[in-house]
Amino acid sequence: MFERITRLAEQALRDEPPSQDDALWILDGEDVELLPLLHAAYLPRERHFGRKVMVQILNNIQNGLCPEDCGYCSQSSDSDAAIRKYPIKSDEEIFAGAEHAARAGASRYCMVLSGRGPTLERTRKLASLIRGLKDRYPIEICLSAGLVDDTRAEILAEAGLDRLNHNLNTSESHYGKVCSTHTYSDRVRTLEAAHKSGIETCSGFILGMGESSSDIVELAFRLRELEVPSIPVNFLIPIEGNPLQADDSLTPERCLRTLALVRFVNPRAEIRAAGGREGHLRSLEPLALYPANSLFVEGYLTTRGDAVADTYRMIRDAGFEIEGNPLYEAGAEPSDAFHLAGGDGEILKPEIARQS
Repeated sequence: MFERITRLAEQALRDEPPSQDDALWILDGEDVELLPLLHAAYLPRERHFGRKVMVQILNNIQNGLCPEDCGYCSQSSDSDAAIRKYPIKSDEEIFAGAEHAARAGASRYCMVLSGRGPTLERTRKLASLIRGLKDRYPIEICLSAGLVDDTRAEILAEAGLDRLNHNLNTSESHYGKVCSTHTYSDRVRTLEAAHKSGIETCSGFILGMGESSSDIVELAFRLRELEVPSIPVNFLIPIEGNPLQADDSLTPERCLRTLALVRFVNPRAEIRAAGGREGHLRSLEPLALYPANSLFVEGYLTTRGDAVADTYRMIRDAGFEIEGNPLYEAGAEPSDAFHLAGGDGEILKPEIARQS
């Protein structure tokens, strides 16, 4: 077992992925010991990112009213979740969120809009916002706005967008079980449009939707093929009213094994322990920082997450450091009084969102 784990680390340090057999063994092997596996996954993470942790803050700038039927999403047309629906926020609210993110030490400010995809008029509006944000704050801007074609991607690229997020969410073979109003290929085309325009891509998936280990392995390798530099790994949060509920597969060990797998397959990528990490990783949450080098703080669109100060304390207690940005004072404890980012479209309390 130790020789096999050592080989995985050596391959990752050479930018070589594991074999399919080794990838499945990482997830399902009965003789896998968790701590040696995480140490091996830490080696490529440490080489490319040191002990720094990138912190990202979401601002859910448009919530609900979505025509898509994604079963995992409380904003979908098929969800009965008690969310607060609203059109796009004002420029003042969006800029205030960016300032909060920058001063809180976030490396990236992520704007998210519900819906199938932006019209050309909305895309130009977003481009104007991006220009203003880039001029005012020393922080990278990420946008998640649904399906995007070449024309829209070029408009966003010209505005200086750093990253476009569009998650694959699950494997191609499993996709029809979680959504029917668009296809896996539609999502891949959005990533290809961003890449073609020169925008970096951000794309990951959601665990706990009835997928198999083979589905997870397929996803990890597909993201490598697409050369995705930022990979969020989400853990399905059970929200009352959603068609899809957590499938009881998400033990803390399962979550950590998956993060390790993604690191071995994508050794140079920014890997983020994203939505649902607090509830599913539970007391083992600090161990996620060994394969992952990035976290969301405060919330995940329609559910609250841990506050900034609590997350920073966890990072430092585990022996890691916040990467920050030029506005952030290293070592400072951020205030949690200003909390408008992820989670402001949902009535749920943090302790409910933690349940798994």
